[in-house]
Amino acid sequence: MRKLATACEAIAATTKKLEKTKIVADYLNSRTTEEAAVSAVFLSGRPFAAWEEATLQVGGRSLWQIVAELASKDEKELTEAYRRHGDLGAVAGDVLPQKTTSELNVLEVEKAFRQIAAARGPALKSALVRDLLRRATPVESKYIVKIMTGDLRIGLKESLVEGAIAKAWATDLVSVQRANMLLGDIGETVRLATEKQLDEAKMRLFHPLGFMLASPVDSAEQALSYFTDASIEDKYDGIRAQAHISEGEVRIFSRTRDEITESFPELPGAFASLGPEAVVLDGEIVAWEYPDKRPAENITDEDAVQSQDRASDSGRARPFSVLQQRLGRKKVSQRMLRETPVAFLAFDILYARGELLIDRSLRERSEILAALLQAPRSPNLWQGAPAIGQQATLDFGEEAEDIPAAVIRAPVFQATSPDEIETLFEASQARGNEGLMIKDLNSSYTPGKRGKSWLKMKRELATLDVVVTAVEYGHGKRIGVLSDYTFAVWGGDQLLNIGKAYSGLTDVEIAEMTPWFLQHTLEDQGLRLAVEPKIVLEVTFNNMMKSDRHESGFALRFPRIVRLRPDKSAADADTIERAREIYAQQGHSPDTQ
Repeated sequence: MRKLATACEAIAATTKKLEKTKIVADYLNSRTTEEAAVSAVFLSGRPFAAWEEATLQVGGRSLWQIVAELASKDEKELTEAYRRHGDLGAVAGDVLPQKTTSELNVLEVEKAFRQIAAARGPALKSALVRDLLRRATPVESKYIVKIMTGDLRIGLKESLVEGAIAKAWATDLVSVQRANMLLGDIGETVRLATEKQLDEAKMRLFHPLGFMLASPVDSAEQALSYFTDASIEDKYDGIRAQAHISEGEVRIFSRTRDEITESFPELPGAFASLGPEAVVLDGEIVAWEYPDKRPAENITDEDAVQSQDRASDSGRARPFSVLQQRLGRKKVSQRMLRETPVAFLAFDILYARGELLIDRSLRERSEILAALLQAPRSPNLWQGAPAIGQQATLDFGEEAEDIPAAVIRAPVFQATSPDEIETLFEASQARGNEGLMIKDLNSSYTPGKRGKSWLKMKRELATLDVVVTAVEYGHGKRIGVLSDYTFAVWGGDQLLNIGKAYSGLTDVEIAEMTPWFLQHTLEDQGLRLAVEPKIVLEVTFNNMMKSDRHESGFALRFPRIVRLRPDKSAADADTIERAREIYAQQGHSPDTQ
């Protein structure tokens, strides 16, 4: 473990990607195959491979208390160290007692991680973490804590680790990337690379693939500058999900590759209706308003094929704030299932007919998906319709209830001019969706990549002038400066917090504002300072949600600071009434979800 920590220190000390890659390659080559495999996972910032369901479940507060105990530091001393470093791992490396020898190697650390993951209860987990850190030197503890918290912060991405594997075992990078993508396990990728067997990597059902990502564009003209043969879909405000289905078994994974099947117990029944064929679908889970509160059914009405607002035939998406009530819950109540039904909007297919389809064009994949979901097609306007929908009968102990559940082919349009795209954009927003996804029909599916084959076009909902009420110390390159701003609007003569943002201002602006906030602190809460409410910001956001997190009763989704407003006093900031107006513009009654 000492050699891994030393390599990490060297990686952190350089900004050159080629040098980082060389350091990792040299380190991996100096280890046994098993040590190199485990180290590759650790260097990707994880305790376990991406596909594994194991989690440590050790909170930041518990780690903080363990480090404080082992270092014999009180809360104030540890807070001061955190302000210097902005990272709990670096704090551990700074404050823990010095040791000259270590008995740990990476395999023993991995074994300890698995024991921690398997342990029941916070007391036993804390005892195992305490024992692990007690055995480590400070620099080893630094990186053990960093791996546990999932952020090495040494400028090393998994893509650089892939490059190092290719360099260490003299193979081509594309083969390494493809193997890692299929396996979801960079450690197993190392094992195959050492044996010159990367081409034997196969996709494994129920192990999630990486997700293809989209790049933002500001206008229809910009989108069409990349390609003209475009497929257009609404951009739904839900959660990205990948569904693996085979012989009645269904498992659903989030973009972070966490399994979320239990959070949506009504969906597996709808997916199972696809039949025994093994398939992998990419799509969006959205809160869904079913027509007349009935489940979606196959559409065969020829008149429906001519409609450009096809989603309305089976219902429509509801705001993200509705779906949010169901997120993070493994146990979903009967009432929540009834009041917040969901649908899976399928827009791509990655595996079918015993074949991985990601190398095929989007045009081909769309045809396969349409055939699977039995969706009618129109050559000019639209492809897609509800294909499968049924009532999922869920058992709630003494009673069972039918809950709406549907897998819907996300409606697809085609456009060749900026005016056509603008028309579709306005129609999408009128349906309550975020904007458009614009995709190259000739593109393959590239997991984990954010290229120009998939584009997203959306515009902020509105802006608010807000007053900063609290600030927090930043992380990474913003160590030592106050960069995270909590802000409020007026509710009568009181300021009511409505959000927090850390992006939008330049590093220079943040550095200049930090001394002002320090001089105008009302209460030092450690890493958070309550400050005099005098600084006004203009912020923008994608939508507004009801939330108990803030006194205003609202929260902003994806807030971003547009600019400082030194021309405005705190009295000029917006009010809670303005927030309610914006919320109502999204199609809500101001007093309801």
